[in-house]
Amino acid sequence: MLLTIQNLTVRYGAETALAIEAPIVIEEGDRVGVIGSNGAGKSTLIKSLLGIVSGQGVIETRLKPEQMAVHMQFNEYTDAMPVKYIMEAILGTKIARNEKLQELIAFFEFEDCLRKKYSKLSGGQKQRFTIIMVMMQEAALTFYDEVTSGLDFETRQKLVEKLVEWYKGKETSFLMVSHYYEELDQLADKLLILDRGKVIDYGRKEVLFHKYCGRAVIVVEHSDKNEAILAGYDRLASPAHLIALSCTSQEKEREITEVLLKHNVNYKRSSDDIEILYTNAKQEGMRPC
Repeated sequence: MLLTIQNLTVRYGAETALAIEAPIVIEEGDRVGVIGSNGAGKSTLIKSLLGIVSGQGVIETRLKPEQMAVHMQFNEYTDAMPVKYIMEAILGTKIARNEKLQELIAFFEFEDCLRKKYSKLSGGQKQRFTIIMVMMQEAALTFYDEVTSGLDFETRQKLVEKLVEWYKGKETSFLMVSHYYEELDQLADKLLILDRGKVIDYGRKEVLFHKYCGRAVIVVEHSDKNEAILAGYDRLASPAHLIALSCTSQEKEREITEVLLKHNVNYKRSSDDIEILYTNAKQEGMRPC
């Protein structure tokens, strides 16, 4: 066990920003994606675990502070010198003498940025710079808070591909806050779902998907035609532009796909759609007990 959170409450004045009752346990090797709408308590969770904000409750860990690393959403560094020297000063090592640092710089294709000042880096380059600094710590547990926030789609995609490649085969644990579901689909194996400061659910992605969505989900574009074709089938909560159907068995999935093929309707089949999972978990969490 790396970290256990239980009965944790964080308040900003009279407002409760985070309330975790049942234990949340992060084990060695866990990669936890934290999802929720704005104001759900995602960043507050990370700040409370790092001791940046105070709360009441129990946070148990065998890790020392230096065994944890964090990549915050917004980072600023001095503009008085090129980032090469900032990197060496903070890390206390010379790039030319540190093979690990050289490996990370090459892996994240940062060589051409070393002579630039921080303000001259693009958004993606700033994120890669901070990721290199974080990964150099070789922490047992790393926190990522919106690591791709503000980046365009192509830059986000390339950065996530790099993270996936870097962590492949490693036992490193991390907790990643993101509102981009496709990123967590690639990087996380567990999900912590928050809404208005409360935990809706926590567990492995496949277990939560089965709980809230069924064996598989069939998704089509919303239209009057598709509404008529799919009338009578069990619907899942979904964004307004989509129709999502739960396939509780292989037979039900075959039945639905045959109907869609008969009417030449394009569809997507998924057994791990995090957006649909989150939408239905949130709806379930809002129902009165």
